[in-house]
Amino acid sequence: MRITEVNVNLRDEERLKAFVNITFDDVFVIRGLKVIEGQRGVFVCMPSRRMDDGSHRDIAHPINNEFRQEIEEQVLAAYHRLSSGQTPPPTGTEAAAESGA
Repeated sequence: MRITEVNVNLRDEERLKAFVNITFDDVFVIRGLKVIEGQRGVFVCMPSRRMDDGSHRDIAHPINNEFRQEIEEQVLAAYHRLSSGQTPPPTGTEAAAESGA
């Protein structure tokens, strides 16, 4: 499974820096990842739901650490490109259309 699109929506809040949607193999999307500013820099939070006791539980998350790292790397790279004002490169079907595929 590969990430074919990363869609970043910047936010101008103290800790919440962006909402992110990621698409896998151009056929499955997960919405609601967050880029959060922490004490050691930005990090990615998976989509979660608030439980009755006030805690949060992820509703979608990677099973192994390698895939978690891949998601974080791609999400944070897209976030940094967009937040620095760079135009993000085309992804997924946009890249295929440009290459003539």
